[in-house]
Amino acid sequence: MSKRPHKPRPNQKSRRKSASGVRAGGSASAMDVVIEGNPSGLARLRRVSRRRGFRWSLALLVAGILPVVLSLSIPHDFAFFELGYLFTLSVYDLVLAMLGISFGLALLPRDRQVGYVIGAFLAVIVPMMLFFDPIFSVILQSPLGHEMFLIAPVAVMLTGAALWLPERLRFAGLVAATMVVSFSLSLFIGLDDFGIGLKDFTTAAVLAAVWILLAPGLMLRQFRDVGDGPSTGPSNGWLVIPARIVGSWLVVIGTFVLVSLYVPILPGSAPPQAPDSYEDGVRDTPSMNEIAPLPEDDDLPQALPEDDNSGGNPLFNRRQSPPPEDVP
Repeated sequence: MSKRPHKPRPNQKSRRKSASGVRAGGSASAMDVVIEGNPSGLARLRRVSRRRGFRWSLALLVAGILPVVLSLSIPHDFAFFELGYLFTLSVYDLVLAMLGISFGLALLPRDRQVGYVIGAFLAVIVPMMLFFDPIFSVILQSPLGHEMFLIAPVAVMLTGAALWLPERLRFAGLVAATMVVSFSLSLFIGLDDFGIGLKDFTTAAVLAAVWILLAPGLMLRQFRDVGDGPSTGPSNGWLVIPARIVGSWLVVIGTFVLVSLYVPILPGSAPPQAPDSYEDGVRDTPSMNEIAPLPEDDDLPQALPEDDNSGGNPLFNRRQSPPPEDVP
């Protein structure tokens, strides 16, 4: 019984040709193989847009922006829930810090680490809101009570420094920065005019902060592998360089704010001098003896003069009505 010679299939033949071409042709053929295995950036964007995670992230991003646009564009009476949501967005330095933390969430290699960072934020701000008065009284009696204005710029600087940490330390740095940001935001909310007595205001303020932390970061996590090349992975992709740029700006902004709180007033920036009529902080006013005395009660007229209807101001001189005619 004769054996038939084995005929390779067409796809096997093409694979052997491509492999032999790589071995014989050198780097050019190898580059062709790499390009075939790595789709273009546009194709990767299309692939990301089809993911369910991308759609949920986009819905979360729009769900936070749309109420703000409607609330600020439609004339109406603001509810306390709206005021709380808008209050968090008005704390600009902490908003920048929370956006930096959200950028850092996109760099974390595991999804559960994102949950740990959000949990650290809530672990600080929720007890602060529930027991703000006793906790704040303790803070006032501590050395931190005289330096509370430094917490916000320090939080911004810590966030920027966390974005510069290497991958093995980035998660711990983000957790530490998140806790400081949460503590600072709780002080802003608790010391607001509305205080913590209004649950709607406080709840909306906390929800706005959670949205700022989550929405941009979850959206960026969908694009981690878009810019990856043949030698980079999802945790070492194109987001690292933009994250360090953002971190540098946060450190600079925090430093400027921190230094501005300690810079003394220079002589050239002192308020303008008082006019010449002021001497040593006391105005040069005439003495009481130089002021004309008020008229005594006897000098005041007891009644208004009779209106002779001889002209004058019509607002004060009433028009006299003619006397009635005698009826026979």
